[in-house]
Amino acid sequence: MASGVSGCTSISYYAQSLEGHVQIMAARKNVAKLIRDPSTPKALRGRLTSASAIRRFATDELALPENNSYRSYVDIGRDDVTLAVFAAPQFSLAPTTWCFPVFGCVPYKGYFSRKDALESAAELQRQGLDVYVSGVTAYSTLGWFSDPLLSTMLRQDDTHLASLIFHELAHQKVYVNGDSAFNEAFAVTVETTGTRKWLRATGNRAGLRSYEIDRKRKADFLELISKTRDELRQVFGSPRSPEQMAAAKAATIDRLRVRYRQMRDKRWGGYRGYDAWFDSPINNAKLAATAVYGEQVPAFLRLFDLCSGDYPRFYASVRRIGNLPAPSRAEMLKTAATCS
Repeated sequence: MASGVSGCTSISYYAQSLEGHVQIMAARKNVAKLIRDPSTPKALRGRLTSASAIRRFATDELALPENNSYRSYVDIGRDDVTLAVFAAPQFSLAPTTWCFPVFGCVPYKGYFSRKDALESAAELQRQGLDVYVSGVTAYSTLGWFSDPLLSTMLRQDDTHLASLIFHELAHQKVYVNGDSAFNEAFAVTVETTGTRKWLRATGNRAGLRSYEIDRKRKADFLELISKTRDELRQVFGSPRSPEQMAAAKAATIDRLRVRYRQMRDKRWGGYRGYDAWFDSPINNAKLAATAVYGEQVPAFLRLFDLCSGDYPRFYASVRRIGNLPAPSRAEMLKTAATCS
């Protein structure tokens, strides 16, 4: 594989990716056997039982792939399965991209080793780029392997677990090579609509109310980020000196933090779940990474409604749009009047 992609990235990067993935695959344990095993801790057995039911729901009700993904389990013994390294120029919101076999060009590099991720981030910073490093709790091999449940996926409640499983399986259903914004927005749409359907099906009214409140806060957050990105585009497109541009950029990010605190304390009633994001450094790479997962979601949700919530029709329509050239793809998402 590495010999066929000379120039895309280094051999050592592929080596760490392969080693990390193989270690996880080798440690898989069958979920059904763990549930039956009396030595399995009670708490873990309960989570795996829930995961098994969620996995069945994904196939039966969301028309997601019927395969062996998420039917095995691995305790990876750390907080994140990988670290994603994002980068962007100091005065641009266009993320740096890297190209890989199968996945195409994506706006990040993933590392199983924290040391390798931080070394990569430091090198990118030495090149003058804005850099953002984010922990990842799950990843998809797009159906090439039977992806396991990971201990990182079980840290939160069943609603979060369902969202992760639906999201990652969606990547196996439709994936457009080299268009991360399209792929992630599609997966978030399947995740969101699927989680709502699952909560209704299980009669979890309190969970559904909580989920809807969380989605509203996420929409508010993304709107705030979008407004700041628009302001920064104006800054970066202006005839300022580098020093003036840097000062204007810093002032814009300061305004973002002020707006967040106002929104948190007034509209959200003091909810502090996003404090960590705003308390840590904010730069172009972080803003670009956030946009990848959110900007096209409203267009996909609109398309889902046009398909009357019929998942097979929705997937077929998304697949047809995904086959279009990139400019036509984005325009069709915005203007589609029917579920084609």
